[in-house]
Amino acid sequence: MVDLLSNVINKIKVYETMGINECVVPSTKPIKAVLEVMKKNNYIQGLEEIEEGKFKQLKVSLSKKINDVGVIKPRHAVNLEEFQKYEKRYIPSRDFGILIVSTSKGIMTNKEARENHVGGRLLAYVY
Repeated sequence: MVDLLSNVINKIKVYETMGINECVVPSTKPIKAVLEVMKKNNYIQGLEEIEEGKFKQLKVSLSKKINDVGVIKPRHAVNLEEFQKYEKRYIPSRDFGILIVSTSKGIMTNKEARENHVGGRLLAYVY
C-alpha cells in the first residue's frame, strides 16, 4: 500500500455505497485526524480505536450521509486566496461539503483554515 490515506478513503466510499454500517481501517495519526474532522462535520457517526495484535485499527461507524469522498492528488499547496478556486473544483456547491486541509495548526476543514488565516496542503474532499 503506497498511499494509506487514499486506501482508507476509498474503503469508506465503497462501504458507504454498499450500505455497510462499519469498516475497520489502519490507524495512523494523519488518518485519525482526517476521520476526526469527518466526524466533527457529521459525515461519519463514530470512531473507535481498537488493538488487534501489535497494530492499532480504527472502527469507523458510517452515517450514510456521504455523497462522494475522495483524496486530492497531487496535494496542492493552497494559500488563503486560493481556497475558493479549489472549492469550485472539488465541491459541487458553496455550503455543501468540505475540503480537508493539512495546515501548520493541524488537519482541519477549509472553513476553519480561513478562520485561522492559514493555508496548507489539500488532502481530501467530502460532500
